[in-house]
Amino acid sequence: MSDAIVRIMCPNLRCRAVLAVPNEARGRLVRCRNCGSNIRVPQKVVAPAVPDGDGADGDSVETSQNKPNAA
Repeated sequence: MSDAIVRIMCPNLRCRAVLAVPNEARGRLVRCRNCGSNIRVPQKVVAPAVPDGDGADGDSVETSQNKPNAA
């Protein structure tokens, strides 16, 4: 889906309308057409890079679920 539209929910608990605002509105205040509340449109969040650890070859990490039970 395109990033041209940002969908946010009004934080007013009596309203909770879903608003569709243009991507250019990120970081700005917009007004809910339903209740009139001012809402700040969040900036685009970039997920931080997750380190692979020492399993650089793509092998799965062995967990206690994978280990055979020692009886």
